[in-house]
Amino acid sequence: MQERSLLSLAYGAALTGGDRAVAFADIDALTPRLQAGDAWLRENAAAGRQGFGWMDLPGRNVDAIQTLARWLATRESIVQVGIGGSALGNLMLHNALLPSFWNELSASKRNAPRFFMADNVDSAENRAIWDLINPESTAVVVVSKSGSTAETAANFLFFWEKLRDTLGEASARERVVVVTDKEKGILRPFVEETGCKSLVLPEDVGGRFSVLSCVGLLSAWALGIDCKELLQGARELDVRLSRSASVMENPAWILAGLNLMHMDRGRNINVLMAYADPLERFGEWFAQLWGESLGKDGKGSTPVRALGAIDQHSQIQLYTSGPDDKFYTILTVDQGKGDIALPAASEKSFDKLSYLYGKSMDTLRNFEAEATAAALHKVGRPVVSLSIPALDALRLGALIQFYEYVTALTGYLMGVDPFDQPGVEQGKNYTYGLMGRSGFEADAQEVRTLSGRIGERVAAF
Repeated sequence: MQERSLLSLAYGAALTGGDRAVAFADIDALTPRLQAGDAWLRENAAAGRQGFGWMDLPGRNVDAIQTLARWLATRESIVQVGIGGSALGNLMLHNALLPSFWNELSASKRNAPRFFMADNVDSAENRAIWDLINPESTAVVVVSKSGSTAETAANFLFFWEKLRDTLGEASARERVVVVTDKEKGILRPFVEETGCKSLVLPEDVGGRFSVLSCVGLLSAWALGIDCKELLQGARELDVRLSRSASVMENPAWILAGLNLMHMDRGRNINVLMAYADPLERFGEWFAQLWGESLGKDGKGSTPVRALGAIDQHSQIQLYTSGPDDKFYTILTVDQGKGDIALPAASEKSFDKLSYLYGKSMDTLRNFEAEATAAALHKVGRPVVSLSIPALDALRLGALIQFYEYVTALTGYLMGVDPFDQPGVEQGKNYTYGLMGRSGFEADAQEVRTLSGRIGERVAAF
């Protein structure tokens, strides 16, 4: 049986760059290292080592997630509390696979709950969410491995108090779902104390790689997304990755190699420009995945998320005429949903727009993507075009697995650990200290000293 098309990578325009050009022979020479990187990922995943568990998420049992999602689906609203990897993946899945303006649709058109994300610490936003929901028919899902992340803890304390004060503790705990570590952290004792619903966050999976675990799948399933197709797409993609013997057979190896080579040539900014509004949140998810995984030991590549065609009008001037310090990926969908054919206007004043008549919006958007890639290539900027046949659960699952794999493999090639985040932890520790958490007094003193230096010179009106 012929395999389904999942994605394709056109990379000829990345073999460019003037005196800093990358040749295919440079990428091909990486084959032994790419093979070793693939083996490193698979062997560590099979051994259950910390950080590598995302590799086999598509094959894990998800019955408990689906069962709890069925209950969530009966709610009028879902409020998820989380940040970073506990939020961006959910928003990405919903943006890509649900109708636009989801919460504005009538209940009969949605046939599923409204969804609200409480991620940033924002009093006005949290109050606004509370004012929009009916506590009686709302579920609050809190996602955190440790339970101590300050932003998540603060937001959950707010919603828990509101539920408890409004409904009473017994009813409040019936409306709370905790996704956390099996044994460790602050939230596991809360589950045991209250008896609220809970799921186990896989110990061997880091937050930014967790979207295909209960972190992302629970809310997606409750809102009607076909999560089995998501996982199937990820599985099919990984099978194809695993059987590659050479660079030419593997677009993920090509993209990882190109990223490394262009970083080595001073192009330390990675622009992902998606030409589809439903992929806007994919860019946000990518930015954390890429930046937090690879920014180590003085190395790294700064992710920039852009949305076509909007950012043609705000960034393309910089990209074509500014510094040659970027590597570009144009992400497109071959066939959109519900394409609109452009009508012919009868007014003479619109005669100069007649070139649009009979064309479609999808055609226009994809021509814009092609034009952007060509404009970048004309001035010697390295650009690849990544396309998927359609934006459905199968292809999105494949795209997620593809980018997680490319990111981890690029980290291996760079010689950094793609699964830790020491810079994030330092900022967390400073926050804990300033907020008075026991055991972080030295961090509080250190940040106050550093803040004093930052504030030595102030200009104000």
